[in-house]
Amino acid sequence: MEKYDHRDIEKKWRKKWEKSALYKTKEPALNLRKSASKPKCYVLDMFPYLSGEGLHVGHPKGYIATDIYSRFKKMRGFNVLHPMGFDAFGLPAENYAIKNKVHPKVAMEKNIKRFKEQLSILGFNYDWDREINTSDPKYYKWTQWIFLKFLEKGLAYESWEPINWCPKDKTGLANEDVEDGKCERCGTPVIKKPMRQWVLKITDYAEKMLDGLKDLNWPESIKESQRNWIGKSEGVNFKCSIKDLNIEVQMYNSVPQSYHAETFTAIAPEHPLVYELVKGTPQEKDVLEFVERIKAKKAGNKFNIDEDLEGIFIGRFIENFADTGRDLPIWVASYVLYDYGTGIVNCSAHDVRDFAFAKKYNLPLRPVTFPLDPIEREKVKKLEYCYARDPQGVLEEPKKFRGRKWGEAREDIINHIIKGGYGVRKINYKLKDWVFSRQRYWGEPIPVIHCEKCGVVPVPEKDLPVELPKVKFYEPTDTGESPLANIEKWVNVKCPKCKGPAKRETNTMPQWAGSSWYYLRYEDPKNKKVFVDKEKEKYWSPVDFYVGGAEHATRHLIYARFWHKFLFDLGLVNYPEPFSRLQNVGLIGGADGRKMSKRFGNVVNPDKMVELYGADTFRMYEMFMGPFADSIPWSTEGMIGPRRFLEKVWRLREKIQDSGFKIQEKMKLKGDEKLKSEVLQLTTTLHRTIKKVGEDIENFKFNTAISTLMILANEMEKEETISKEDYEKFLIILAPFAPHITEEIWESLGHRESIHNTDWPVFDEKAMVSETKIIMIQVDGKVRASLTITGEMSEKKIEEMALGAKNVEKWISGKKIKKVIVVKDKIVSIVTEEQL
Repeated sequence: MEKYDHRDIEKKWRKKWEKSALYKTKEPALNLRKSASKPKCYVLDMFPYLSGEGLHVGHPKGYIATDIYSRFKKMRGFNVLHPMGFDAFGLPAENYAIKNKVHPKVAMEKNIKRFKEQLSILGFNYDWDREINTSDPKYYKWTQWIFLKFLEKGLAYESWEPINWCPKDKTGLANEDVEDGKCERCGTPVIKKPMRQWVLKITDYAEKMLDGLKDLNWPESIKESQRNWIGKSEGVNFKCSIKDLNIEVQMYNSVPQSYHAETFTAIAPEHPLVYELVKGTPQEKDVLEFVERIKAKKAGNKFNIDEDLEGIFIGRFIENFADTGRDLPIWVASYVLYDYGTGIVNCSAHDVRDFAFAKKYNLPLRPVTFPLDPIEREKVKKLEYCYARDPQGVLEEPKKFRGRKWGEAREDIINHIIKGGYGVRKINYKLKDWVFSRQRYWGEPIPVIHCEKCGVVPVPEKDLPVELPKVKFYEPTDTGESPLANIEKWVNVKCPKCKGPAKRETNTMPQWAGSSWYYLRYEDPKNKKVFVDKEKEKYWSPVDFYVGGAEHATRHLIYARFWHKFLFDLGLVNYPEPFSRLQNVGLIGGADGRKMSKRFGNVVNPDKMVELYGADTFRMYEMFMGPFADSIPWSTEGMIGPRRFLEKVWRLREKIQDSGFKIQEKMKLKGDEKLKSEVLQLTTTLHRTIKKVGEDIENFKFNTAISTLMILANEMEKEETISKEDYEKFLIILAPFAPHITEEIWESLGHRESIHNTDWPVFDEKAMVSETKIIMIQVDGKVRASLTITGEMSEKKIEEMALGAKNVEKWISGKKIKKVIVVKDKIVSIVTEEQL
């Protein structure tokens, strides 16, 4: 038998599959009034950024999983859509281009070619006719068109508020792009910088996005991340007046039970109200110097919100707060965040940071809720520690609620505050409107024109796309403007309304724009009239299974759901949610346990692994490493086991019985009970494997599916011969995991049609019940032997076999058998005369 040569086999079949268009998605025969009869299954990978020169072995893990799943669903009779494209706009791509001193467009074209080469050698079943590229003008025409719909509906607006600014990347950032006060992309501390920005009103959809989560088949951790990021809280906006000034402010309190405990007010250093409050006061100079120092400290990455508690009294008070009758001193406090709530808060003994700040500056603290334990109660009264938000704590103030528990008194206290006219009920969200413009070159131009006479004017639809101009120099500027601002020929245009002189918008969209709707374009990628045909969208949507990294929980997935719900409200899509089922991919780390990175020198190239072991082995190993969602370190030695398994599958062909002569027939002719038992046992294992592998693929339990396949291969290897029919069923259920080797063996067995176009085998419930039974044999009440029987057998036959069993003879020798009792399928009891 010829040796298993993965190189020739895999190269051969990739060419044949491409030539035959095996993986081309079959469009349903859609009728405007009738739905297609064949069920669909839309399987989607989170498409890759093009920020590097290729894939390492960790990247394909999710792609292999969706490939297996989509092949399986096709075999189960589904019309499958499994596309792939590239996320080519944005900071990652541009920074890569700057680093390598090449134009972003050239860099992306080169990287796409490289990615596609690497993906192709793994035998994926992508329909490349549907490929999309977010930096292609034919694609981003529709990204711009959707933006204009936001503008038309009042959900896109210009803002001049201070925003997150990355000094290194020289661009504004959305809140979602900032982690612990630093740019998520480069790690540079961000600063607040007043700038003209385009913003999308994502907050208008906060409630809809929260409501939609409950019906999604997503990991609970991802849904919880979204809930936390949206951050809905219900509380009270207190009406507060600044003493001696005709200024009224509102301060949100999510725990209104604590309002009688509030003893001072804190305002963020960045808050513009600070300048108004200190103007003309003796404290003005000291306060403004303090403000500038704290802002510089935050900008210089020298600030820790919990350790660097600093503040200064501004000389002003909140007057006669609520029904407490107290004036609250106003302090500028370093730990108060300008972009959280209103940037000004009343502070109490029941907040950890407020407590620590008050202790540092000897400010009064007044706890109003206490633990039940008398010792702990005294400690709280003496201000030995902060007693924060315990729902079982007992209130002492307001007096009206004395003796009530903190948790259960909440609603009554809110109603009391509202009735007294001290505040209004308010729902707040942590989620902020999405800063949607970037001061960079490599992004979708925002399709608006600025006219002194007409204001902001949308680019007419007939003039879309607004294409990026070709430039030699595209590096970000130090002015806070996009490099596009310097291209006068591109910037200066006529106003579409008045035909007077006007200027194009020079900010570009963020990298998340194109990925917020790309899944829809796969459904109809060549359409020049609309972004997606509504009937095709109705057939293919929603995405049935979306697979990607958990790191997208609070950016891409929130943005995509927002865009989709907006399009749904416009009647442009048929379903309120884009992704029905979501699965996270566990990372594959370096062998040293760290994240794979050139910096650590632990990157493993998949091309090398495929060359040495084969694509099918590589696919099997990545799915066999452990549970799919777990992070696991890479081990090249681990490739050996899956390789040996595939070699075993290859050799099993030698055991196939001559065609037309079934093992079952041979078994009947010989009357060989042992052979019959072995055949039935193998049949049972095969059908159990068909069932288990199918269930495991459906549930993304690929490691246990492969383990089950390996057990079946071992059982087949033990046999002298196996039937062609059984072997072919084994090949079919292995095919989604190892498409090349199974296709080669399938062809060698005389099949002309691809194995990937076959039907998934149907398991037989009856065959899954083992026919082999073990019956214990007792002699005079003691177990002396056992009897293995196959299939149905008469009691007479079982009795004869039990009496003739080798280990029974010595116990009945010389004794008279008085009685033999056969309990069906359980026990044979032999009773001798001596026992009686």
